[in-house]
Amino acid sequence: MIEEEDDFLRAVEAVLFVSEQPLAPAEIRLHVGESGDLPAALASLSAHYAGRGVNLVERGGRWHFQTAADLSHILRREKDETRKLSRAAMETLAIIAYHEPVSRAEIEGIRGVQVAKGTLDVLMEAGWIRPAGRREVPGRPLIYVTTVEFLSHFGLGSRRDLPGIDDLRAAGLLDPVDLALEGLGAQSVVENDEEDA
Repeated sequence: MIEEEDDFLRAVEAVLFVSEQPLAPAEIRLHVGESGDLPAALASLSAHYAGRGVNLVERGGRWHFQTAADLSHILRREKDETRKLSRAAMETLAIIAYHEPVSRAEIEGIRGVQVAKGTLDVLMEAGWIRPAGRREVPGRPLIYVTTVEFLSHFGLGSRRDLPGIDDLRAAGLLDPVDLALEGLGAQSVVENDEEDA
């Protein structure tokens, strides 16, 4: 029995090692079969590779090996050309991440301005968003969602790991104007309640 468990573990390790992209458990099963305990094998491999030069990580329900974060700098031969996203692109990405699936019109409604023609293209080119079908409403607009590459780039296991409003406020990342408007909104509700009384 132990030998069979070892063989299964080795097979899972080999499949993940040679894969060019992250694999969902169902995709791993296509290669290794249904006989072994896949969750236990993944947990065992993840623990085995923790603290090593490569780590087995799960991002968005998909598993892959990646270089340990503290060693990635020594493996770069060329400096990556970093292209800074515009404020509009960052806002659009945040809206998609927090409200997905979302259409272009919904993004524009939240932002209060039109989405520039190339903004969604830049985010798709970066591999952070993708079209996820069409909304079943008149006009059938495309809807967008974030990708596994988005989760991986930002070090998130799933969308649930995105910071909440309290986290953003504590980090000082909320616009002071937004905070002031939020305070005025709460104040006007109190004033309206007092007038009604």
